[in-house]
Amino acid sequence: MQLTISGHHLDLTDALNDYVTTKLTKLGKHHDRITNTHVILSVDKLQQKAEATLHVSGADLFAEAASEDMYAAIDGLASKLDRQLIKHKEKHRNH
Repeated sequence: MQLTISGHHLDLTDALNDYVTTKLTKLGKHHDRITNTHVILSVDKLQQKAEATLHVSGADLFAEAASEDMYAAIDGLASKLDRQLIKHKEKHRNH
């Protein structure tokens, strides 16, 4: 899985980069055909926002999460993508 992380109005630190990497590599256990992932971390005044586009075989999944804490936003993003991946895999299995 190719992972691209970018920041808008935010300096990407090594800690943020490592945290996003560890959270999103766990998604690989649900679906083995994730080709690439593009993550954008941004700050708008007091709101921290994380959004990601996941390219899987057969679909492109998008999720975003916002919180006052960037780490909480990344956690929310990972859980949303996790649910979408499971749902996508179930659709293909039942089809």
